[in-house]
Amino acid sequence: MDLVRERAVRAALFAHLDSVAAVADSREMPWDQTGSFTFAGERFTVRETRGRGICKPHNLDAALSITTTYTPWGQRPPYNDPLGADGYQRYHYQGTNPELATNRALRQCLTYALPLVYFVGVDRALYAAVYPIYVVADDPQRAEFTLSSIEIGADADLDPVVRQYAQTLTRRRIHQPLFRADVLRAYESRCAICRLGHRTLLDAAHIIPDSRPDGDPIVPNGISLCKIHHRAYDANYIGIRPDGQVRVKAEILDEHDGPMLRHGFQEMHGVQMLLPRRDEQRPDPLRLEERFAEFVAASPSASN
Repeated sequence: MDLVRERAVRAALFAHLDSVAAVADSREMPWDQTGSFTFAGERFTVRETRGRGICKPHNLDAALSITTTYTPWGQRPPYNDPLGADGYQRYHYQGTNPELATNRALRQCLTYALPLVYFVGVDRALYAAVYPIYVVADDPQRAEFTLSSIEIGADADLDPVVRQYAQTLTRRRIHQPLFRADVLRAYESRCAICRLGHRTLLDAAHIIPDSRPDGDPIVPNGISLCKIHHRAYDANYIGIRPDGQVRVKAEILDEHDGPMLRHGFQEMHGVQMLLPRRDEQRPDPLRLEERFAEFVAASPSASN
């Protein structure tokens, strides 16, 4: 295997995807923008078009990308690619035969520590490109690979802080795009507080942070917020009661400043948050209650 060439192609692919994301102002990319690319006068296939999740171009020796297709929230995906008990992401073999060509191609990424792209389906024909991703372990009995966002051995004797960082980074990079897409879809791409409807200015805010045990990347633990209200919510400048009413920190209500403070914050005090149409997508009242208690603790006079 020509490792210099393999790594050069991957670096060029990452740069290519960076440029696509910069133009679109998003790492969510349509299928037709990620099918192939050209490097040093040679064309490389990036995505399989035959329903295979593992892509190994004919002119490379190792897999270049993996894909998980989009599954609407609440439905069962065709492949189960869960988080393992160790906190790392799993990716299922194609089929169950470890010696299938595509599985061997992905195993080459483990053997030679070659990074690849993980295309996570966030809508029909729309994918979030997550990279670099490393294959750090292989389990033929379970027919699955273990993935990490940094180059480490999943069973390495790591410092606990480093291990937690690797697990958290991997989980965020892989699950956050899908979480964002599902939450924004539930709220019809509007900020639940101010109703701003520009998708590129919206985030999927966690009610309970994803660093905590109940901070799952699921729609009932998410709220669609514009970027400024997301930061304000995380900083406890804004709170949301279990009944969906928005409260603003007392100190902010007493300030005198420009129109952004007046219209963007002070006038939001007491408004009712926008809710998804489907009951099962609405914020979990217990999570809202837990999170609002933290807001009240930071700004006691805002509880009224």
